[in-house]
Amino acid sequence: MSMPDLLLMELNLMEKTKHKTMDIIQLLLAEYQHEAETTRKFLALVPEDKYDWAPHEKSMKMEHLATHLADIPSWVNLALKTDELDFAVAGFGPTSVSNTAELLSILDKSVSAGKAALENAKEEDLNGRWVLRNGDQVLADYSKYETIRHSLSQTSHHRAQLGVYLRLLNIPLPGSYGPSADSQSF
Repeated sequence: MSMPDLLLMELNLMEKTKHKTMDIIQLLLAEYQHEAETTRKFLALVPEDKYDWAPHEKSMKMEHLATHLADIPSWVNLALKTDELDFAVAGFGPTSVSNTAELLSILDKSVSAGKAALENAKEEDLNGRWVLRNGDQVLADYSKYETIRHSLSQTSHHRAQLGVYLRLLNIPLPGSYGPSADSQSF
């Protein structure tokens, strides 16, 4: 095989590989959308008459857990549009809701903000630093990508907690990543 033929083969291989390169923003958007849809199914099941209930004295009240879960998708927007969150300056407190419609509205606004931020992001935006602090105490120091991944992990974590709450109240659970004991659909 001649040198020009080898170079042409190499160029063809490089071109094919380039098309197979994954776009991390698109992958994050797909995962974000799936997590939002699954979270919506769980939040829709939260009984309004159990907002003040918790399975244990050390556990969050149902309303606090549910509103926190509904707010987590907004962290993507926070990560991409700011460089830090300082609890000593911004404060943090649970949001109060009266009904399921208000709870789902928080989720919808959070998802919309996070999705828009991701859709407008460039891959290099994911490299910046993002810090969570309480005054001088640094609680987390992540890349913006790691902050987004952390928010997705937090969504799964707190949704699983909510699933335990719902199970203890004998409320059938939807599947998250496949069937549940109560729902065989994906």
